[in-house]
Amino acid sequence: MPGDPTTPSQWGYYWALAYVGFEMAAVIGAGMALDHYLGWAPWGGAAGAVVGLVGGMVHLMILLRRLDPPGPSTGHDLP
Repeated sequence: MPGDPTTPSQWGYYWALAYVGFEMAAVIGAGMALDHYLGWAPWGGAAGAVVGLVGGMVHLMILLRRLDPPGPSTGHDLP
């Protein structure tokens, strides 16, 4: 297949994206487990969803900044 990643850095990028998805789902699962064992329903799952979404978005922004560093031609240096 022509679209397959061939270098280790490309594979690393895809693994990092998969890890972001796992981060989001794991926090929701932990919140739902707290709901079940401590009787907090639905607050543990709701808090897990919020924390997972915020944490996942922050991690995606970090990955994007690392992939495309700002330069003079990107418009990031506007006053």
